[in-house]
Amino acid sequence: MKSTRNPKKTKATAVAQTSKENCCSASSVWSWTIYVYWFIILFFIAATFYILGRSHEFLHPSTQNVIITEEALIQPQDYVNSAKEKLHSGNIDDAIADLDTAIDGNATSVAYALRGEAYMQIGNYTKALEDFDAAIEKDSMNAIAFYDRALLNTRLENYDAALNDINNALAAQSMKPSESLSMRDLYAKRGQLNLWLKNWRGAVADYTNSLARAEGTVSADVYAERAEAYTALGDYENAVNDYTTAVRVISEQIQAAPNQDEREKQSSNAMSYFEKSAALNFKMGNNDAARSDLESAFALAVALDDNDSADRIQKLLGNLE
Repeated sequence: MKSTRNPKKTKATAVAQTSKENCCSASSVWSWTIYVYWFIILFFIAATFYILGRSHEFLHPSTQNVIITEEALIQPQDYVNSAKEKLHSGNIDDAIADLDTAIDGNATSVAYALRGEAYMQIGNYTKALEDFDAAIEKDSMNAIAFYDRALLNTRLENYDAALNDINNALAAQSMKPSESLSMRDLYAKRGQLNLWLKNWRGAVADYTNSLARAEGTVSADVYAERAEAYTALGDYENAVNDYTTAVRVISEQIQAAPNQDEREKQSSNAMSYFEKSAALNFKMGNNDAARSDLESAFALAVALDDNDSADRIQKLLGNLE
């Protein structure tokens, strides 16, 4: 019996089967290759995140194990504020210690100025001057630093340098005002320096500017010192008026003096102003006014138990008879 199978069809079927097997084999190989590639890609992504995470931890270490002390939380300004309180209470050494810490922490020029004030109080003028210089170098508009250095130069009798510092303090205060400093005080200090430098007219102008200011407290010393400048200029009438006003200011303020020593000091100043006024009145031929001034001075000398002054004034009264 002859076979009815078609040779061509059988051959085609075999080719198709072989092709199908080859296709499945290629597909299987391609799938495994893709898995390998993805595995490699995922591995590198994971490795990248791990490295980035470690680098972040290195650059920004965890604070879980860091112990934060109370000292670490204190800022330079806190030490400055503490130093101010200690300076006011007279605790100079501890104030300097606080300011040392503040300055080490990169504090502002205020810290240098305060430490300069502390050093000036204990007589260490060399370190005080260094600190005032540093304060001004850090802030050229620090009026307090200029004023403090002027006070230091005055103590050192460097009056020209002190006058230059006061001029700078006035300029700085007008541009960058400080609440702890007044234009009244600055003009009064410049008036005093001009008085010592014998710039009489400059002194009168500065004292007048000081008295015209609204801020601050009027000082009897300003009137008395302007009277000295008027006296040097031969303006005795204005000098007498200023001595009279100085005594009036003392009479108004003496009850507010903090202690008995200060009251006695002010009374002694008033006695001196009466004597000076008497001398000027005598020069102008106002003998009655001179006698009245001397009698007031004598009463104060007796009240102060100042026997030497009382004897001297009594002799002057006798010369007027």
